Amino acid sequence: MIEKRNLVLFNGIFHTLNDANPLASAVAVRGGKFIYAGNEAGAKAIFSTESYEAVDLKGATVVPGLTDAHLHFEYYAMMLQNINAELPTADDVVAEVEKRAKTTPEGKWITGFGWNHNVWGGKFPTADMLDKVAPRHPVSLQAKSGHAIWVNSAALKAVGITDQTPDPHGGQILRDSSGKATGVILEEAMWLVDRNIPAPTTEELAEAIEYALETANKMGLTGVHDLDQPSVFKAFQKLHKAGKLTLRVNKGIPLAYLDQVISAGLYTGFGDDMLHLGPVKMFADGALGPRTAWMLAGYDSAPQDTGIATTDIEVLCESVLKANANGLAVAIHAIGDRANREILDIYAEAKKQLPDTGLRNRIEHVQLLSPEDIGRLGELGVIASMQPIHATSDMEIAEKHWGSRLSGAYALKSQLKHGAVLALGSDCPVETADPLVGIHAAVTRRRADGTPGPEGWLPAERLTVEEAVKGYTQGPAYACGMEDRLGTIAEGFLADLTILDKDIFTIDPMDILKTKVLGTVVDGRFVWRSSEL
Repeated sequence: MIEKRNLVLFNGIFHTLNDANPLASAVAVRGGKFIYAGNEAGAKAIFSTESYEAVDLKGATVVPGLTDAHLHFEYYAMMLQNINAELPTADDVVAEVEKRAKTTPEGKWITGFGWNHNVWGGKFPTADMLDKVAPRHPVSLQAKSGHAIWVNSAALKAVGITDQTPDPHGGQILRDSSGKATGVILEEAMWLVDRNIPAPTTEELAEAIEYALETANKMGLTGVHDLDQPSVFKAFQKLHKAGKLTLRVNKGIPLAYLDQVISAGLYTGFGDDMLHLGPVKMFADGALGPRTAWMLAGYDSAPQDTGIATTDIEVLCESVLKANANGLAVAIHAIGDRANREILDIYAEAKKQLPDTGLRNRIEHVQLLSPEDIGRLGELGVIASMQPIHATSDMEIAEKHWGSRLSGAYALKSQLKHGAVLALGSDCPVETADPLVGIHAAVTRRRADGTPGPEGWLPAERLTVEEAVKGYTQGPAYACGMEDRLGTIAEGFLADLTILDKDIFTIDPMDILKTKVLGTVVDGRFVWRSSEL
């Protein structure tokens, strides 16, 4: 068991998010919890008869520990080990595959993540491009959206996909005009490939995750809501048992495992404050980039196309009711306005049939809502799990595909105004897990280069700094039922802190991107500490 030493942090600017005591200059921590927030003299007096470590923050700014409310930690950890396909051109990615093929045993899979055909002019890449540099290695590269993969002919052969293979329900194998598979596979069809790629062992995954934990802590993260496969749950448990888990993890479980989870008697919240079971993750549709988000009407750029419903609505409805009836909250991925409406209708039915569960169901992304649906998350008590950086990343493609209905797009402020709880995250590795980048996007609605201008994109949806920070602290805490002990610097709360070199509440919001993390405290101990402290 890790020793939890007494700790005093002083000479800082603590934004506590506690209305009764919004600012402090020092805190005292015992047993991993705050026991005082006030001034230096008061903090040190707490330990008048006890030993403690005192850290001079030298004027640094401190906020409650920042939590990413939506990411995929296994993908992130493995991305750090595999090919980074988030490059300016398809040819650049092909060149990286060629390099990897030269050092990889013949027949072994080459994998990577991050390509975005929209950056390349909107045209999908092909298997032929990869065949030229890796004819004897199966290659699978996942798109940045997470809703498409690019494979070569060796991969198609390895998994048994031919030109005659039918599209599975909720997915598509892209084909050329002659009916030949092109090498790009969408949505549920991706599983035809993914299930054949050898998975890392628990030990290999734990090793990769341990490295990824360090990078996340350096970004100032103290917690994550992970929505990956159960395999990563095993790795998290292994690290937790060894005292090496340095993030609080709220672990989602895919719909495919719902019956097993119920049979085992598990429920949302089972575990401890470092690692516990989260919601059941489901999918209603695809993504904006490949035009697989499920729409009420056709895309502006393709009026005949209304996207893909990746899971039958009847299945989703039955599964939500089953999960909620058995103490399991639900988190459903919904991008398009049709997907969001259908899920809101399901949640309304669940609330009608099961009014007293106390469970906090969520919609993941909430990227486009019809005007009639803007206020329904707040009315139904549904968590708006949103990713601010998606707005600044997607703005051109959103205008291209959804230009006539942008009033309901990436509507962070509207959700707050209508009473919904915002739980903000990154969707990493789709975007960076850096929470300061997310806070900057939420507050400015601008990119690092200032695009699209001083007012930002859809400026009515900008958040204040306090609202954005709450979205990375109190919002995630509420979403997983920990608001009584997490997300606020107050007596009795868990001592998680993110220490910054600038006061993001007072500086030019564009300078949030220039802010450095000086230290990260989880459970009352430093898990990352700069040499400047």
